[in-house]
Amino acid sequence: MFSKILIANRGEIACRVIDTARRMGVATVAVYSDADAGARHVAMADAAVPIGGPAPKDSYLRGEAIIAAALATGAQAIHPGYGFLSENPDFVDAVQAAGLIFIGPSGDAIRAMGLKDAAKRLMVEAGVPVVPGYHGAGQNPAQLAAEAAKIGYPVLIKAVAGGGGKGMRRVETAAGFAEALASAQGEAATAFGNPAVLIEKYVEKPRHIEVQVFGDGTRAVHLYERDCSLQRRHQKVIEEAPAPGMTPEMRAAMGQAAVRAAEAIGYSGAGTVEFIVDASQGLRPDRFWFMEMNTRLQVEHPVTEAITGVDLVEWQLRVASGEPLPARQEELHISGHAFEARLYAEDVPAGFLPATGTLTHLAFAPGARVDTGVRAGDTISPWYDPMIAKLTVHGPTRAVALAQLTRALEATEVAGSVTNLGFLAALSRHAGFRAGDVDTGLIGRDLQTLTDALPPSGAIVALAAIAAAGLAEGAGVMGGFTLWAPLRRAVLLEGHMTTLSVEAPDRVRVEIDGAVHDCVLKSDGWWVDGAKTGAHVVTHAGGISVFAQGAHHFNAVDPLARVAEVSGGGGLTLAPMPGLVKAVFVVPGQEVAAGERLAVLEAMKMEHTLLAGRAGVVAEVLCAPGVQVEAGAALIRLEVEP
Repeated sequence: MFSKILIANRGEIACRVIDTARRMGVATVAVYSDADAGARHVAMADAAVPIGGPAPKDSYLRGEAIIAAALATGAQAIHPGYGFLSENPDFVDAVQAAGLIFIGPSGDAIRAMGLKDAAKRLMVEAGVPVVPGYHGAGQNPAQLAAEAAKIGYPVLIKAVAGGGGKGMRRVETAAGFAEALASAQGEAATAFGNPAVLIEKYVEKPRHIEVQVFGDGTRAVHLYERDCSLQRRHQKVIEEAPAPGMTPEMRAAMGQAAVRAAEAIGYSGAGTVEFIVDASQGLRPDRFWFMEMNTRLQVEHPVTEAITGVDLVEWQLRVASGEPLPARQEELHISGHAFEARLYAEDVPAGFLPATGTLTHLAFAPGARVDTGVRAGDTISPWYDPMIAKLTVHGPTRAVALAQLTRALEATEVAGSVTNLGFLAALSRHAGFRAGDVDTGLIGRDLQTLTDALPPSGAIVALAAIAAAGLAEGAGVMGGFTLWAPLRRAVLLEGHMTTLSVEAPDRVRVEIDGAVHDCVLKSDGWWVDGAKTGAHVVTHAGGISVFAQGAHHFNAVDPLARVAEVSGGGGLTLAPMPGLVKAVFVVPGQEVAAGERLAVLEAMKMEHTLLAGRAGVVAEVLCAPGVQVEAGAALIRLEVEP
């Protein structure tokens, strides 16, 4: 076994690897960019080495700097985590050339699966079923359009070097093919440096089911399947294991196909073989096809660990250090059911745009497994994936585990950045999901319902007003009130005008728009109008948060500090997040229609199209392609409406 390893990654996966290494007695070395000097993974590791600036190309993608850090600190091996250099075969070769061990597959194995078109040809030879499509080298737009017509619409355009939904477009008819192709190729070139695409038949009721495999370079085993069908923009949201509705025949067929895929390339370490499944007639052994193989540990690996009892990172370290496979196939079994939800800093109503901010308050639900790379007080950086945490639950049945997931999401508290927490909780309560009737289109079909935010109840607003008055911990001891007689005080929250009256120790009457709420602080928390709220009220640097089966955030307003708000009337287009201006489609003096494309902003390796809020004439273009802008920066201004 190794005595010391370096982790060539950051965030929650770096922390997760450190946890297992520490348990195994293996020392760890972290690397960090300038933006991550105070990060959790740096604090957890036994040693830490700076490797460059905040942009990934200046730090976490600098293979030579990472290898130099490993050699300088005496590390014997490098764990890549996922993302960054984890599936870069040239990095693997460089690690081995430096006399170090790469904790993962060989460079040749990664190359074999790195390009989707070549990988699918290899899978056909190995007897693994593949989706009908075009995987050839020809990339002429006319040829690709002809191939799409042969396959039959709808089709899916996918970057051959892609992943995470980048460089992927669904096309319904031939009329939309050319535009979708250009968009997919542009995004693929930006994200992967390779604009080549393949074309596949789009499956009408698709489920995304993947199989966890583990090999030692000669033979492999599978650790059963995960269902990752709950996706938005082709990115996974909630994963579960095992897949609902799975039959023994289907499980055996998929497991054997995944093992054949791994053994065909001499795979070593943890990997995932992803399949697309046509669930229009249930789960059938003749209705699944190979999509791709991820030659690394997956983000959603905790659900597999939960149902098998296997620590996959421990297996990675053991096999990389020279041990054989830790278990035979017949020794692996499924126990219960598990779910994982990905908690992100993102603005759901704005289209799941990545968000930033300082986590002024952060508390996770007890009982759930939490994989995180941040702590309260940390800042979500615009440079990296905005994941806050992964919450994993495990129960004896799917119904029990799903109830645990809902409770864990409702009990998790985050303030200081907008998050997808409410969306995740709504998704966990979705009737179709609860029934196991899932496919990759579920979120898209019910997006409005899942993203509708319920306004806070009067009881929630009352508790926020109490906190704004400084009385959240007890009415008779704070806030300048006396107990000689009831005293009234006006408290202004954004969007709410309230009046408080303290009538006795720990008792407050709150009037909101004519409705009066009787609030009493008891030993078990605040009761409002005779009902126990179970609410947790937190005052923090970002304002006031009331957590009660969800989160509600308020800003207290100082009337003396209010200033007049200036409305742009829809004439000013602002950057919704920090990013790089990729393209500008308008010039001063040009007339535009409402909803017309104005510019494209790239952030988090995704392209976001900015549209005109109203019709008008362009007065100013305040940005240019290639310029990095901050969130809220003015990009394009329309002339004032007459």
